[in-house]
Amino acid sequence: MSDRCNPLKPRWSETVTGVYFIWVHAQVSRMADNTLFTGISNPNVMEMLLERFQQLPELDRKFFSYGPIYLGINSAFAGLIANSFFRRILNIAQARFASSLPMGILPFLTTVAGYNAAVSKPLLSGEINCPTCALVRGGLVASLGGGLYPVLLALPINAGLASRYNTAPMPQRGNILRFWITVCQPVMRKLSFILILQTLFGVYLSSKHYAIYVKMLALPPTHTDPKLNA
Repeated sequence: MSDRCNPLKPRWSETVTGVYFIWVHAQVSRMADNTLFTGISNPNVMEMLLERFQQLPELDRKFFSYGPIYLGINSAFAGLIANSFFRRILNIAQARFASSLPMGILPFLTTVAGYNAAVSKPLLSGEINCPTCALVRGGLVASLGGGLYPVLLALPINAGLASRYNTAPMPQRGNILRFWITVCQPVMRKLSFILILQTLFGVYLSSKHYAIYVKMLALPPTHTDPKLNA
C-alpha cells in the first residue's frame, strides 16, 4: 500500500505543524518557569519583544493596540447608562450634559489606562508568564472599570444634583447609608447584564492579547534576543 493511500501514516505537513506547536508550548513553559529571560535586563526584554511586535501582521498589531479602546468605549456606555438610571430614580431633569460628560469620559480613560497597565504593558515587558493571569487581570479591569466604577462615580454626582435642585427627598443623618443602598440596588440589578458582558469581553480581549504574545514568541529569533538563540 502506498503512503498516499495509507490513512495511518501521518503526513509531512501535519508532522511539521505538530512539532511547531510543541516548540511554542515549550517556549511558553520556559517563560512560566522564569527561565526564558534569565540574565537579561528588563529594558532588553522590552526591546526584544517590541521588535518582535513590529514583525507581527498588521491586523494583530492593530488589535493589540486598539483593543483597550473598545473596552473603554463599553465602559463609557456603562457610565452613561448608570447616570441615566440614577437621574430617573432621583427625578433629575437639570444639568443633563454636565452630569453625562464625566460619566462618559472618566470610565473610558480609567478602563483604557487600567487595561494597559495591568495587561498590555506587562505582556510587552515579559512580566505576565501565564494565560490565567492575563485572563484574570483583563476580567477584573473590565468589571471594575465598566461596572463598579461607573456606579460609584454616578452616585455622588447625581446625589449632589438631587440635593441642589431638590428633586428628591434627602435622607436624615442617621439613615444616609440605608437610603443610598436602596437607591443603588435597582441600578446594580439593571447593570448586572452589562457587567457580565463587559467582564466576558475583558476576558476575551486579554485571551486574544495573550495569544498574540505567544505568536510573538514563535517568531524567528532576532539580533536583540541572543539568550533565546542559545
